[in-house]
Amino acid sequence: MTHQAFLDEPPQSTLLTSYDRAHMKLYMRLLDAETDGADWREAVALLFGIDAGREPDRANRVHRSHLARARWMVEHGFRQLAREA
Repeated sequence: MTHQAFLDEPPQSTLLTSYDRAHMKLYMRLLDAETDGADWREAVALLFGIDAGREPDRANRVHRSHLARARWMVEHGFRQLAREA
């Protein structure tokens, strides 16, 4: 995968952000990896290009924060998208 620019932690907002819009595919892939039972270290390596062995704290923070935002998208963000359509 070509690694799109990402922040270590996505912006937190009660509204859909431009970052969310730009990273929807990433969020979906994180959710799919979790559903499939993939090891988070493998997911962060594939999706973000971060080696969890070399940067364990950063890798964990990036994975955890983006997965949390992906879950937020499922619960709240997609409703905002649907209202816009």
